[in-house]
Amino acid sequence: MFSNILIYFVLIPLIMLAGLALCQNIKQIRAVAVTGSLALCGLSVYLLLEYLGLRAAGDEAPMLFTGSWSWFSPLNINLAVGVDGISVAMLILSSVILLTGSFASWKIDPLPKEFFLWLVLLSTGVFGFFISIDLFTMFMFYEVALIPMYLLIGVWGSGKKNYSAMKLTLMLMGGSAFLMLGLIGIYYHGGETWNLLEIANNSSIDPAWQNTLFCLTFVGFGVLGAMFPFHTWSPDGHASAPTAVSMLHAGVLMKLGGYGCFRVAIYLMPQAANELAWIFLILTGISVVYGAFSACVQTDLKYINAYSSVSHCGLVLFAILMLNTTAMTGAIMQMLSHGLMTALFFALIGMIYGRTHTRDIRLMGGLMKIMPFLAVCYVIAGMASLGLPGLSGFVAEMTIFVGSFEHTDMFHRVFTILACCSIVITAVYILRVVGKLLFGPVYDEHHLSLTDATWWERTSTITLIICVAAIGCFPNFFANLIKFTFSPSIFAVIGMN
Repeated sequence: MFSNILIYFVLIPLIMLAGLALCQNIKQIRAVAVTGSLALCGLSVYLLLEYLGLRAAGDEAPMLFTGSWSWFSPLNINLAVGVDGISVAMLILSSVILLTGSFASWKIDPLPKEFFLWLVLLSTGVFGFFISIDLFTMFMFYEVALIPMYLLIGVWGSGKKNYSAMKLTLMLMGGSAFLMLGLIGIYYHGGETWNLLEIANNSSIDPAWQNTLFCLTFVGFGVLGAMFPFHTWSPDGHASAPTAVSMLHAGVLMKLGGYGCFRVAIYLMPQAANELAWIFLILTGISVVYGAFSACVQTDLKYINAYSSVSHCGLVLFAILMLNTTAMTGAIMQMLSHGLMTALFFALIGMIYGRTHTRDIRLMGGLMKIMPFLAVCYVIAGMASLGLPGLSGFVAEMTIFVGSFEHTDMFHRVFTILACCSIVITAVYILRVVGKLLFGPVYDEHHLSLTDATWWERTSTITLIICVAAIGCFPNFFANLIKFTFSPSIFAVIGMN
């Protein structure tokens, strides 16, 4: 087992949990959190290099670094792992955001040990989910990632934290109930195996059940992806969560929804996907436009970014449902782009709130004069969000819209045009916030005494900005990383091109 590199993506967080439990002071807690996060970043980079090496050598297997160890033989449950290009990309995203979130939580109070324990447990679920190819263990890690959110928001959050934590937990558990029913159905109608590759290769899911199971799994994962009308937990959860939790929540946790919709619902039930995609295209199209419009009328910085996340995550599901390689490539790049971009936004909002003690844009102004480093970083994040060329948002959204417009029928093209309108709406609320928050006269004279970013805050933001720029400047690298996932030999969606 320990000869497989993927196992260490779960083992390192578990070691971090043990190390944190033994810590006696804040310095030791920080050391464990940062060291463990750096180890995960190094491991993900090493995995990327090994993966690219195997692909360059001609290995076209659906999943690489596969391994399976029996866990509960009566139900054929195994600890089965494996990755393709999308999984590798998500692992890199998760490790980067965990590292930057650790720096963003440098001064967390109260109970720093307990905070990092729950944060690392959440990340354990995330890493386990992305390496799993056994549906049972994938669902188990999915639940491990969701449960800590209640305490992380309820204890360390702000505002209506108890209400937000309970609402988030109940709605996500509701989605989990749909998902569990769908996965059990896949098990019994897919040859009584939980192995994702075996089910896909055998194409053994009864066509009569595919529509039902597709709806259950897509809705189950779609709740976490903030799909309309199941999105209402997201803004409240983001607004009340502490900075690092918002970063992981929006940057990584919501990506479990899009990843699951692709990996389970569409990958295993292609006939149902072709037949029912139009229904979910309508819902995700509403998410894209509704989220952008809702962001326009907010005055709380976190609510603005939370509704923006509803819109951008809606674009991910929207592109996946287009069922062609161009749009799906854009969806994966959008997952990466939004994960980094929204983590940067929430980090900056937390840093600004920690100084001004308000998130209301009506009570702030002229911050470019007071904290120029944070202000410039906020402008960069905003430009990435509205799709400035050279940053990640541009290449991701352009790939989505070009792929979506490949459909020649009126239905798909009309909804593609409507989704494109979100770009204009995004520009409106981003430029409005940047103008009010950063420029113009200083709103409160007390703000003149505020300090700019500390070294750990600069480390966090600069790391994220470099990653956002890397995707924007080298999109071919990331497109080539995930292209094998869509090759006909391993992804035979009927009608996909």
